[in-house]
Amino acid sequence: MEVFYIKQDLPINEQIRVNKVNVIDENGEKKGLMDTRDALELAFSKKLDLVMVSPNPQMPVCKIMNYGKYKFEQAKREKEARKKQKAVEVKEIRITPNIEQHDFEFKAKNARKFIEDGNKVKITLKFRGREVNYIKLGEEVLNKFIEELSEIAVPEKKPILEGKNMFIILAKKADK
Repeated sequence: MEVFYIKQDLPINEQIRVNKVNVIDENGEKKGLMDTRDALELAFSKKLDLVMVSPNPQMPVCKIMNYGKYKFEQAKREKEARKKQKAVEVKEIRITPNIEQHDFEFKAKNARKFIEDGNKVKITLKFRGREVNYIKLGEEVLNKFIEELSEIAVPEKKPILEGKNMFIILAKKADK
């Protein structure tokens, strides 16, 4: 014989430590203020549980329900909600300050596709050798990317220089 344990969030049956509770039956009808023992007997007579849904000290509210079924349905709803969530990935595109026009257009097209798919795009501009002396040139290239994708994306921050790399992260514009 297997025993299943249900992780409890709400006090049920004998765990309810107050004298009087407002009772709602399994059909959602209010039974009014009752002694806790009477409410427990009512629940047990229907082969259901007494669950404290509102542990407010002034007016505790208990509901008569099948607690196992309630927890199962709640877990099912949470699973469905997790299924509908989409994790946002950060896709990276690497470029150099002296990028050619065709390469720029190709990388911008890929960035557009990534953003339309709901991902963020990190554009990393790598300075090699003496290119690090021409930071303005790199900023211009990144600003050109921002301008190219401005109708669908917004930069999260302005271009940041870290060592020999300068990068920017573009995210999809919020829908209005």
